[in-house]
Amino acid sequence: MTPLRLSNRQARRLWLDLHGLLCAPTGPLDITRQVEELGFVQIDSIRNVERAHDHIMWSRSRSYRPGGLEKALRARGVFEHFTHDASLIPMRFLPMWARQFRRRSEQIVTAGWWQGMPGAERRAEMRARIAREGPLSTRDFESDAPRPGQMWHRPPHKLALDYMWYAGELATSHRENFVKHYDLAERVFPAELRSERLSDAAQVDWLCRAALARLGVANAGEIMRFWEACSLEEVKDWLARNEAELVPCVVETEQGARRGWALPEIEARLAALRPPGNAMRLLSPFDPAIRDRKRTTQLFDFDYRIEIFVPAAKRRWGYYVYPVLQGDRLVGRVELEADRKAGRLGLKKLWPEAGVTWSPARQELLEAELARFARFAGLAFER
Repeated sequence: MTPLRLSNRQARRLWLDLHGLLCAPTGPLDITRQVEELGFVQIDSIRNVERAHDHIMWSRSRSYRPGGLEKALRARGVFEHFTHDASLIPMRFLPMWARQFRRRSEQIVTAGWWQGMPGAERRAEMRARIAREGPLSTRDFESDAPRPGQMWHRPPHKLALDYMWYAGELATSHRENFVKHYDLAERVFPAELRSERLSDAAQVDWLCRAALARLGVANAGEIMRFWEACSLEEVKDWLARNEAELVPCVVETEQGARRGWALPEIEARLAALRPPGNAMRLLSPFDPAIRDRKRTTQLFDFDYRIEIFVPAAKRRWGYYVYPVLQGDRLVGRVELEADRKAGRLGLKKLWPEAGVTWSPARQELLEAELARFARFAGLAFER
């Protein structure tokens, strides 16, 4: 079959459309539907202006308010587990996640830094306590072992809780000030979803199709990295078995042509694309549209890295820098300063992209977006 060729502009617009960023962020708010369309939303503890997961949702619906995802978690519209990182996943995807619980628990057993985890008897005691007392956080347990000062060190009781969480024995009931509270999985996951049994092959098929639907055009590695719930070998095997129904594609990027696969509806999706508006949108560093930094560079010629763990003297940009989207281009990046005591949000620094003329009109569009973002965070934008 002759590959379908996508221009760079087509590919950018398709990518933004699949991520809910091509059309205006208006219309009725449906949090669960939005998470389903994205596949998942990564959550993060850092609150530079607002938490990343809330920012991701607001970028797609200006009706969204901070804490909306937490309400969806408590209402069991979504559940929390691990994709490439801690994420909120639509609850109805649970039957397709059963193998991921098993995969993660098996990976932990072979990971050296989990060797201090308490054994099965101690874990059973902790689980029994949660059964008696209800949802508990790591702060409700104590470990006698010394606690080294490494940044990512977890005390033994935390290792045990997380192991049971990864394995699907425990689940996130809710979070308070971002502190996770663990409960029995059977009290969080609906019985009808827990009882639905799918073979590994059926789960892999769903995971690959669902990833490709949200990626538009992708190769095996990109499909694998979307959920990080299949191995590369499983994805390659799936592609080989379904090659006859998939559409081979060639995408023009800033670094040259890139080959991949798409689902049969790709041409209809491309035909339905409409030109984007001119308004600006501020993206979270954790936004799924820019999570794959290599793809961001290829499609947008935008070299982006988050530098929160980079020493200040070695940063190229800044601690927490937001990409700026205008239409179907990433036109710049900004560093913001939130003064919650004074109730103000300030623009600390702006970096227009090379080749982008930063006119007064563009500055006005940026300030309008910053004013909207400030209101979302309960602040006032200060020029």
